[in-house]
Amino acid sequence: MLTISAADVDRALTFPSLVETLRTAFREGAVQPVRHHHTIERPDGAASTLLLMPAWTDFNAAGSSANGHIGVKIVTVSPDNNAIGKPAVMGLYLLLNGGTGEPEALIDGQRLTQWRTACASALAASYLAREDASRLLVIGAGALSPFLAKAHSAVRPIKTIRIWNRTAANAGKVAAQLRAEGLVAEAATDLDAELATADIVSSATISTSPLVKGARLKPGAHVDLVGGFTPDMRESDDDAISRAAVYVDTRAGATKEAGDIVQPLASGLLKPEGIVADLHELARGEKAGRDSASQITLFKSVGAALEDLAAGIAVYKTLRS
Repeated sequence: MLTISAADVDRALTFPSLVETLRTAFREGAVQPVRHHHTIERPDGAASTLLLMPAWTDFNAAGSSANGHIGVKIVTVSPDNNAIGKPAVMGLYLLLNGGTGEPEALIDGQRLTQWRTACASALAASYLAREDASRLLVIGAGALSPFLAKAHSAVRPIKTIRIWNRTAANAGKVAAQLRAEGLVAEAATDLDAELATADIVSSATISTSPLVKGARLKPGAHVDLVGGFTPDMRESDDDAISRAAVYVDTRAGATKEAGDIVQPLASGLLKPEGIVADLHELARGEKAGRDSASQITLFKSVGAALEDLAAGIAVYKTLRS
């Protein structure tokens, strides 16, 4: 069994190739039960979240189980980790042989999640963002932030990147990291002003109060929401939902876990049939993406186990030789 570090994952993947790997995975499908979601209460009154995300190859589609795989990601989310200088999200990914169940690889789950989450957003943007989108706003300066900037830059001609964060110094650090990698990036201080000029808005926070104000979005903007993963978390307001054509990564996950979708559904602002498509339908050509240059589009992801499985297999196949 291979033990694969974060550095190994970085060595095995590129943003363009993983976007295409995910496109194929959503087109072909996999068995992916809705993830297990558990709240872990602690004596100090704080709480962590435990996520278990299993998936396995759809052997009816893939043929022999000898060529298939089983995978499960174990993730914890502890928001107060930031206060002690540790990442809020921790995790491991276990990849198994689909025929025998034999463990094949234990992969750094944090890095795999960063890659697959960012590339799933870029995959959605390949259908939903204007082809000439050049100005990217990233909201949030956590570990996912630079991955989102680089993934979107892999599918659209991004010329300028702005990073906004409640703590401005952290936004500056991410911008500096991106500049060191050759991207044109700066920290932003006025969120409303940035929302009004961005072609793509990519938000990766665990906010419970909306940061993306729909009234500020310009015609033709694409909104990418990846941070919230519970019904109480929300990154966009009602105006953003009502002005946009709404898309999700998976209907089952987003309509159960994503506050940006669950809350508008509960209020009646968004009807179930108002969700235009998920990534399966887009990748298979069953539903259309953006239909005009002036249309505002909004994509909400909560993460799909299929993404981890496809990314984990790609890493394993690259490194096993």
